Amino acid sequence: MASLTSPTFTTNTRCLQRPQNSHSPSQQPRLSQRPELNRRHFISQTASLSSLPLLSPLILNPQQANAAAEDSLSEWERVYLPIDPGVVLLDIAFVPDDTNHGFLLGTRQTIMETKDGGNTWVQRSIPSAEDEDFNYRFNSISFKGKEGWIVGKPAILLYTADSGETWERIPLSAQLPGDMVYIKATEEKSAEMVTDEGAIYVTSNRGYNWRAAVQESVSATLNRTVSSGISGASYYTGTFNTVNRSPNGNYVAVSSRGNFYLTWEPGQAFWQPHNRAIARRIQNMGWRADGGLWLLVRGGGLYLSKGTGISEEFEEIPVQSRGFGILDVGYRSKEEAWAAGGSGILLRTTNGGKTWTRDKAADNIAANLYSVKFIDDKKGFVLGNDGVLLRFLNDAAILYA
Repeated sequence: MASLTSPTFTTNTRCLQRPQNSHSPSQQPRLSQRPELNRRHFISQTASLSSLPLLSPLILNPQQANAAAEDSLSEWERVYLPIDPGVVLLDIAFVPDDTNHGFLLGTRQTIMETKDGGNTWVQRSIPSAEDEDFNYRFNSISFKGKEGWIVGKPAILLYTADSGETWERIPLSAQLPGDMVYIKATEEKSAEMVTDEGAIYVTSNRGYNWRAAVQESVSATLNRTVSSGISGASYYTGTFNTVNRSPNGNYVAVSSRGNFYLTWEPGQAFWQPHNRAIARRIQNMGWRADGGLWLLVRGGGLYLSKGTGISEEFEEIPVQSRGFGILDVGYRSKEEAWAAGGSGILLRTTNGGKTWTRDKAADNIAANLYSVKFIDDKKGFVLGNDGVLLRFLNDAAILYA
């Protein structure tokens, strides 16, 4: 049995300073490979053009036409980012004390900052990471008050006490099992960190010391319980495919092959494995706003658990995924949620998930949409590959009234 020890880390003083020549988000020009044409601009231009004499057909070049098509999304607009093509966006968070101030993470050492609610973004430099021969993948970010945490791969942990004005790097134990894939700021100087091998660590002193919340890795748990009937456990490679946390601290994780899933609740010594009741392999799982579970399978299927809490009973919900996989679900409220997936798939429910409709305008976005994040009922984002970022328009009803 492989036990999880409690590593002790010592904070060093290498800080991530804002570049001296950086522009503020309000001063930074928005860059893209094609002309920027947001929805409000497009609507105003269309209105003005409609009053002109029809002397000749209106001709848009292909770049303008593509931008206009993308910006016809019913409740979302694309935000063009000054980043390299090929960057996959992975997580986003805002400072609770200033909901206009946020950070966006991704592959290729991407950390971006906004101070206008997500309309414009600028790159943040990371001197302590640039000193090393690594290309970090920043996986997760979380704030509680002015304190924030970032984790990435290869192993890196960043902490801020001043709403992200400066970041300092906290050393990590070389014996840390697995790669850090998730972090949650919980209380003052406190956080909860999860690795892809099922280790859960908590700190209450700003990351100087970490205590193991589970007694063994997931691989050890499965080796101990493989005879108990967990289908596919003998093929387990020891890592999670996805992991999601509920507001009350419960976790659900999908095995790397998608053939079963695991849950953990605060106070439990081990992860609890569960057989899947669906023939197809699991793509992702997470928590509904009412406390139940949603489950996505490879090939585009969406299932909802019966009742709330942890369950092994699910029912399939018909969706129009066009055969593309659905990759994530984000809840704006108990009734309204959005699902996103391959080839620009965007689906919406307004009745708690009983029925879903497809936002066909999103079909024009040539990207896979990996993550749906609602900061609150007015602020939401969809993150994708190739630097695709969609921002929720909470004034969409006004625009289309």
